[in-house]
Amino acid sequence: GAFPLFPSTCASFRPPAAARPRRGGLSNPARLNSNGPLGSAAETAEAGGARGGIPPPLPDLKNHYYLLRHGQSTANVAGIISSARSLAGSDRHGLTLLGIEQSRGSAGRLVDAIAGDLAGDGGGDGGDAPPRSTGQVYFVSSPFARARETAEQCIRGIRRDDAVAGRADSLGLTIHDEVFLHDGLMERHFGRLDGMELSTYAYVWPVDMMDPTHTAFGVESVSAVIERVRGTILELESRYGGGGNHVVLASHADVLQITQVYAAGLENPGQFSSYRFGNGEVRAMRRSVDSLPEPVPLQPPKRGE
Repeated sequence: GAFPLFPSTCASFRPPAAARPRRGGLSNPARLNSNGPLGSAAETAEAGGARGGIPPPLPDLKNHYYLLRHGQSTANVAGIISSARSLAGSDRHGLTLLGIEQSRGSAGRLVDAIAGDLAGDGGGDGGDAPPRSTGQVYFVSSPFARARETAEQCIRGIRRDDAVAGRADSLGLTIHDEVFLHDGLMERHFGRLDGMELSTYAYVWPVDMMDPTHTAFGVESVSAVIERVRGTILELESRYGGGGNHVVLASHADVLQITQVYAAGLENPGQFSSYRFGNGEVRAMRRSVDSLPEPVPLQPPKRGE
């Protein structure tokens, strides 16, 4: 049966009969399988619960991290899921003009978030605070065009807005122009649902809440996203080993929402979809549940979001 979530869309959706062929390679492949119709996935989730299978918590971190969701993309406007691995390194599904504006607008909010860290506003973080700030700001992005372009436009927003540039200078920040691409920040893979209407999220997110390890329809599990994001952050901790740096992670809604609840220590990271990121939104990555925004009722994303 359909979940009570988005009833009008769920009722009309028919699961795809067969998996689509894989396109492109994965340096960190999702654990994919076929669970058949949604009913069997739901039963598996109910039996398995939201415990177990989740990677261990992040250790205390030496650097500050910021989560930046891409601006509006052409896929957002088309109202489709865009997660094919063949998009990595391509220019497909890049930013719209509004998306460019949103990404440049994120510059001021990013500098404000860094200023909060410099002022000692750790948002209720647990564990040891990172070392004294170096003022160095680095951008690391998903290799998908919409995230990469967002990072680039955010940097331009800092450079070209006199007020934002002046604030960054007053804080002693050094903005590095190079954007490093990392496969660990790629969009969550949606398996057989890739390319379908946004309403089909209704067949994944409710199951995520019951079982963050599920792979219904061949989707990448929440647990698998956590595993690769955790590996990415630990790799960056090694790369910027002196600590005290400010690292911006430009990525996608599901990936960043999963990252924020995992880093904060939410007991069930499968509830990530209640903590939505808007296009071009930036948040400091915090280490306590109290730092999370208020959860909102689960809603299907609208075309253009």
